[in-house]
Amino acid sequence: MSQSQSRLGGILQHLTPSSSTAQIVVEDKADISAPSDAPEPPPLRTVWPPLELEDHAIDDVRPLRVVVVGGGITGIMASIFLPAKVPKIDLIVYERQSDVGGVWNANIYPGVRCDVPAHAYQATFDANIEWSEAYAQGVEIKQYWKKIVEKYDVAKYIHLNSRVKGAEWSEEKGKWLVGVQTSSGDSIDEADFLVTATGHFSDPRLPSYPGINEYKGHLRHSSNWDPNFDPTGKRIAVIGNGASGIQVLPPLQKVAAHIDHYARSRTWVAAPIGGEDLDQFVRDNIEQAKQSPEEYLAFRKALESRLFSRYGGFFAQSEKSAIAKAAITKLMANRLGDRNDLLDAIIPDFSPNCRRLTPGPGYLEALAAENVEYVPTPIERFTATGIVTTDGIQRNVDAVICSTGYDISFSVAFPIHAHGTDLQAAWRPGGNPGFPDSYLSFAAPNFPNLLLILGPNSTGPAGTLCHSVENQLTYTAKVLRKISSQGIRSMAPSQAAVTDFRAYCESFFPQTVLSQHCSSWANGGIKGGRIHGVWPGSATHVNQVRREPRWEDWEYTYINKQGNRFGWLGNGWSEKDVLAQDGVDALNTDLTPWLQKEAVEGKVELRGYHENWWDA
Repeated sequence: MSQSQSRLGGILQHLTPSSSTAQIVVEDKADISAPSDAPEPPPLRTVWPPLELEDHAIDDVRPLRVVVVGGGITGIMASIFLPAKVPKIDLIVYERQSDVGGVWNANIYPGVRCDVPAHAYQATFDANIEWSEAYAQGVEIKQYWKKIVEKYDVAKYIHLNSRVKGAEWSEEKGKWLVGVQTSSGDSIDEADFLVTATGHFSDPRLPSYPGINEYKGHLRHSSNWDPNFDPTGKRIAVIGNGASGIQVLPPLQKVAAHIDHYARSRTWVAAPIGGEDLDQFVRDNIEQAKQSPEEYLAFRKALESRLFSRYGGFFAQSEKSAIAKAAITKLMANRLGDRNDLLDAIIPDFSPNCRRLTPGPGYLEALAAENVEYVPTPIERFTATGIVTTDGIQRNVDAVICSTGYDISFSVAFPIHAHGTDLQAAWRPGGNPGFPDSYLSFAAPNFPNLLLILGPNSTGPAGTLCHSVENQLTYTAKVLRKISSQGIRSMAPSQAAVTDFRAYCESFFPQTVLSQHCSSWANGGIKGGRIHGVWPGSATHVNQVRREPRWEDWEYTYINKQGNRFGWLGNGWSEKDVLAQDGVDALNTDLTPWLQKEAVEGKVELRGYHENWWDA
């Protein structure tokens, strides 16, 4: 009989039983033996040795000791974001200086200010509407961030006067051994995770000209300004025309007897957007913006949109780049007046945005003043009394202010050792590979449980810094939640993922003005060198990259003693299940957080529905 016939016969027999007497079969006495020709049932256990279940609820996450290095803007925002986003975090932020603020605490030279309008250089979640001027000075910026520390009560996480000397990964412990130096001596802090937040401009560098140690006058880097130094009536040399040099020259010009301004590179001096006057935009709109939160929001959106939209000017041969070049040239000519000799000496042969544009209020006017000499001739050596250029001319001065930049290798700020390699040395020139070789700016292969905030290639060439930092910290929080909630001992990006990102960078940047023949912090001060200072794409582009971590790019080890990746599933319970054992009447927790009153009218916003990590 065919199978279909057998099935039909069985159905017919069920519908017309042979006996009219109902039968009750007791299950434990029923004949349920398999047919003699049936295959053997699969064994109940196939994996040996058996997995020993971990006795904990699935959401009873592991506490993490997290060390953040740096108490500037990034460290401050880390102390706000990470405790809010990472359950059971044990956070400590080490700051080497005596106060928070990073670059705004260290830099006190005359004229120090942000080269981005202050209304766009603040936390996106806590706005100050009372900035005293569009491009706020350093003191005011530091005051803002000090108030943020106080408002959010995060000073408890930040340890001042604590210098991190180095860190070494212990494979045996699965922890970072972080060496910390304080006035009380040296100590080792064991951390589950290490986060660097040391910024781009934390390590100022004096030039290495021959004879510099023989000079007898006042010699300082502008970032190491001596508050007791009085420039009034003195002959001063200012070396460098980057952001610091451009800012320090105007106030010194007003009081010094004479200034020699040494500038080995030509530079564009203008508003950050191709010639657009953002200072005027702020002055024209800020009073109306202060009338209500809605007005201020509209003002800030309009301002930041101007910063985000400048991205097109970074592409070679683009119309936006050509318009910017013409606009900035006209602006510089107007500010220099009849000094065409200076205009010819300053205008570069590379496009705007190859070097970072600096507004430089008063710089060009100071440069054209009678008591300032612009010296483009390269410096040959120092003497006891001054500086000699390669044309043999010696200029004697009472003081030398060096605005000669920082360590812009974009390597890490201190030695970090793992698996026989020092990341700091490996990423610096002469190392292997000799340049920063990161995973999406965040991490390095073979360096577990390490994340870099504002690392190489971390910020878009347009956009705003604070928005970028907040997004990087949000990404960091996702990583920390994963490692604490899923039984992960260590995680590091694969070499293949890092190499693929390197390939993308190497194909992207040649189409931009950043790869032209200029010296900038984006290329480590090497004309035409590798670009590691900015993200290979726009600010909105990198924001999308960071929304969803690519977990498949990482390599993992696990805490489970048997190495099982699902040990974190625990005993099958959640903490809510445990709380609900005795009934829900007295339960002080929501077992169904996804149920919303909007559902009654069918108006639930579905794009983010069921995606809140904190109310599963």
